[in-house]
Amino acid sequence: MDLDALLLHFFGTDDPETLTATEFDRAAEQMKVAFGVEREPGRKFALWTLLHAFDMAPLPAEAFAKEPELRAAADEYMSAAFRLERFGDSDG
Repeated sequence: MDLDALLLHFFGTDDPETLTATEFDRAAEQMKVAFGVEREPGRKFALWTLLHAFDMAPLPAEAFAKEPELRAAADEYMSAAFRLERFGDSDG
């Protein structure tokens, strides 16, 4: 699933920073609902990564309690994101 397409689908724009707080909150709620009902693993993981980008994702153990492969992938994704964030912070 293309993350740019997800942004357009939920936010109606590829730049969510242009939205009002109300518009952003509405789109965020729609994303959370979509994640909760999604059953296809690839789409579910893509939705989770988008939620994670906005700091709204549930922890992998909660998000993928019944999907150990996705839980492991989400854990790895979070570890990589943390390392990148720390590396970026040390560039100073």
